Amino acid sequence: MTEPVLPRTGIAVDVHAFADDQECAAAEDGLVPLWLAGLYWPGERGLSGHSDGDVVAHAAADALFSAAGCGDLGSNFGVDRPDMKGASGLRILAEAAEIVSRAGFTPGNIAVQLVGQKPKFAPRRDEAQAALTRAAGCSVTVSATTSDHLGFTGRGEGLTAVATALVIPTP
Repeated sequence: MTEPVLPRTGIAVDVHAFADDQECAAAEDGLVPLWLAGLYWPGERGLSGHSDGDVVAHAAADALFSAAGCGDLGSNFGVDRPDMKGASGLRILAEAAEIVSRAGFTPGNIAVQLVGQKPKFAPRRDEAQAALTRAAGCSVTVSATTSDHLGFTGRGEGLTAVATALVIPTP
């Protein structure tokens, strides 16, 4: 009797602070660009990070790693990889999906909750979900909420994303 092939789930959290004044001063136009959920958000202050700081894409990728038992963002894309300096969240998510596939899993779906006061996410939700879905090779949904002006995100100091992913072992 063979054991049934059961899906596996993973969870991840990613947090990044908004770029500080020194980082913005060093940027070409005085503003670090915001990349969030695979999209560029013109006129918004970007996030600090080794890559583009895209908390939504990073949490999605890390949830895939968690579900497949393939380490985490740091072990796969850490600062010891100079090629990841400034890398896009979509690149990270696509490479994570490839790593998970090579490990014998098919990504099933990813759900991400974005927490922050700004930017207003709802007007670009469909566009973001489409970009993330293309990168991950599976359905990615994103919901967003504020933290009612409480804590790190509520004070407008940065953004947080929490993600869950489902992967299916490849027979």
